[in-house]
Amino acid sequence: MTHEELAALRQGDVRLLDSDIAQGLLASTELARVAYVAADGTPRVFPMLFHWTGQDVVLSTFFPARKIAALRARPDVAITIDAAGTPPRALLIRGRAQVTDVDGIVPEYALAMRRYGGEEEGAARVAAVDHPGVRMARIAVRPAWVGVLDFQTRFPGDSTAAEFTRRGQA
Repeated sequence: MTHEELAALRQGDVRLLDSDIAQGLLASTELARVAYVAADGTPRVFPMLFHWTGQDVVLSTFFPARKIAALRARPDVAITIDAAGTPPRALLIRGRAQVTDVDGIVPEYALAMRRYGGEEEGAARVAAVDHPGVRMARIAVRPAWVGVLDFQTRFPGDSTAAEFTRRGQA
């Protein structure tokens, strides 16, 4: 897909995952901020390491984390992966979490640890928690809605730079 074709996509189109901004953030060491509804019905946002498989954002957590049951009960989530700076860049994803129990270490957890900490440090961190009896949950989110913001070519609400500026002055 050409740059012009990507630029013409509306927010929500999953093909925005092919944009340079999305690909850069998916390969980055920025945290994914995952929004979900907790068991008590209140909203939560939790920062997590993630691994992008090319189809799914995979997050991992250790049992007995409370978010496991909450995500099974209400699997709709929103994820933001963003980079601070001027102008900011953000990848917004909505989808449904599919939670799978794993005896041992989730493979994508190990891959994420290596990406975030480097090969040596990542391997050491995985080894530190890889004990007999360890249980994890693999949380896979396949994007159903994607938004990209760079505040240069892509603005909230599919607005143009001029429209976005006018909104800020109203």
